[in-house]
Amino acid sequence: MALSGPSHAEEVGRGVPTVVVSASRDKAAAELVQDLFMNERFRVYASDDVVGVELGAALKNVIALCAGICDGMGFGDNTKAALMTRGLTEIARLGVALGGRRETFAGLSGVGDLIVTCTSMHSRNRRCGILIGQGTPAAEAVKEIGAVVEGYYAAATARALAQKAGVEMPITEAAYQVLYGGRDTRAVIKELMTRARKHELEDSWV
Repeated sequence: MALSGPSHAEEVGRGVPTVVVSASRDKAAAELVQDLFMNERFRVYASDDVVGVELGAALKNVIALCAGICDGMGFGDNTKAALMTRGLTEIARLGVALGGRRETFAGLSGVGDLIVTCTSMHSRNRRCGILIGQGTPAAEAVKEIGAVVEGYYAAATARALAQKAGVEMPITEAAYQVLYGGRDTRAVIKELMTRARKHELEDSWV
C-alpha cells in the first residue's frame, strides 16, 4: 500500500483542496483508502502500481533538490522547466526498469508530486537546494534545514539502483557528484548542458 501525490501537509491541514493516489495490489484495499479519506477537500484516486507510485514519490525529491540549486544560483523558469521535464524522463526510465508502469509517472505521484516539490517553499528538498546553490556545502545545508531532506539520501540510492539496472540518469548522477563528491555546481551543470546530442524520445526514427 502506498499513498502519494502533491500533498504538502501544511496545506492539507488547512483544508486546501488536495488530490492524491492510493496504490495497492489489492483493489479492495486501495478503494477502502478512498472510502476512508475522500471528502469535499481531499480526493483519492486508486492504482495497482505500487512500485511506480513509491518510486515517483522517492525520486522526485532528487529533482526537487536540483531545482532548489538552480533557484539558489539565480537561474530562471527555462532552466527549472527543462530540469523538471528531463528529470521526470529519467525517473520514469528507472521506474519502468524496476517494474513500474510508464503512465504512472505522468500521474499524481509522478509529475504531480514533482511539480509541487520543485516549486513550493514548503519543500525541504527545494529549500536545501537553494542553500547549496548559494554556496553552502551540502552537508551543512542538510543540517540547516533541521528536518529530513529526502533527496539528499535518495540521490545515492537512486544512483546505485540506476547503475545496477544499467539505466542512464544524468541529472541524478550530477546531483550525486555535487552532494557527495563535492563537485562545483556550475561545472556539473556545464557538463550536463554539453553532453552528446540526443533524441528527445528514445524511439525516434527507429
